[in-house]
Amino acid sequence: MANTKSRTLKYTDGATQFRLRIATSLLSHRPLLITNIRPDDLDAPGLHEHEASFLRLIDRMTNGTKIEINATGTQLRLKPGVLLGGAVEHDCPVGSDGCRSVSWYLEGILPLAPFGKESLELTLNGITDGTSDVDPSADYLSASILPLYIKFGVGTDDALPPPSIRVAKRGAAPLGCGRVHFYCPIVKELNPIELTEFGKVKRVRGNAISCRIPPSSAARVAHSAKGVMHRLLPDVWIHTDAHSSSNTGKRNKDGSVGGGCGPSPGLSVILTATTTEGICLSAECSMNHNTESSNPNNGLTQQQQQQPIERKKMELPEDLGKRCATMLLHEIFCGGCIDTSAQTFALLMMCLTPEDVSRIRLGPLSSYTIVSLRLFKEAFGVEFKLKVDDVPLLGGDNDDSDSEEEDEMAGMKSSTVLCSCLGIGYRNMARAST
Repeated sequence: MANTKSRTLKYTDGATQFRLRIATSLLSHRPLLITNIRPDDLDAPGLHEHEASFLRLIDRMTNGTKIEINATGTQLRLKPGVLLGGAVEHDCPVGSDGCRSVSWYLEGILPLAPFGKESLELTLNGITDGTSDVDPSADYLSASILPLYIKFGVGTDDALPPPSIRVAKRGAAPLGCGRVHFYCPIVKELNPIELTEFGKVKRVRGNAISCRIPPSSAARVAHSAKGVMHRLLPDVWIHTDAHSSSNTGKRNKDGSVGGGCGPSPGLSVILTATTTEGICLSAECSMNHNTESSNPNNGLTQQQQQQPIERKKMELPEDLGKRCATMLLHEIFCGGCIDTSAQTFALLMMCLTPEDVSRIRLGPLSSYTIVSLRLFKEAFGVEFKLKVDDVPLLGGDNDDSDSEEEDEMAGMKSSTVLCSCLGIGYRNMARAST
């Protein structure tokens, strides 16, 4: 729990909300103290490798930041500095247990990127795909977070390019070897938002990605996902993106150089639904390699586990496509104007808007979002007004659907939460006034 008697943000519950607490410390210019970071873990006490790597990235992106870690790694003290921006390249750890994808680092940087002295050009090397169960992919952040950036006024200046996330090379878990480029222009201040109207779903777009496996697997994923989504509406298009190590350095049709992929095989899919009000909801899944056996070792030695017999335990591409389509339908059913995974990012940006009211409609609040609301109140002094609102489910934008099904959908409602707050008027003092 935080101690409100001093200016320092003090937490004694370890590495909970590690990236978010560091981001709020830098944005609020308040020192941070985190104690009890896995003190009872006998095998790996203290900070893990990816957390230490994230601190190194923060140190490179800022000037004047002081980071102190005790000998056992169970205590972190951070004194925030000034965000710089510019061109930064960082190698994320791969190969070991618990390593996170490059999107884990990118997700923690997204709230900080618009407030540097100059536009941020960040290159991250590591795992790009295959970790959707714990980390979002770069494709998911591009489809879900970048539209929110635009709504908050980041990238609306014609003098600078809009924010972008580009995967230059795929690298599936666990060995990675992928590369992601992230660009974000700076802003003087954010714009207040008003996202309360959901509208009707008018189209679904997606991408089935395969690395070092037969391209037909991606086609099977796309076909299975379209079979489920066509029950919602007819405008569904899913692109298949097959990668292999053999196309490294070859030129694509548009003249760009293909990046190939890393040594690890992987299969994933991302779907994005767009509504008539411009709302984008996304869902993604990656292949689960242990679907038949609950015991990963199954009594076999390490050498035997590497034999092709493990392919029998891999999730079928058809099941992967259906699982992702079902997750997208669940996001639509929740009725929120943003994804569940993007709730914390949107609420944090609302805290930084000018001293005006911002409102957004969310689906059921996740436990992570609820804890984040307490953090924002402690760091910025912002309290959100939450109002539970029932909205009718209007279904897809399909005039040929059965009238009985429309009547049944009209009687159903989804409970949403209308969140509103007054921003603190955060301004990027590093950018010269115009």
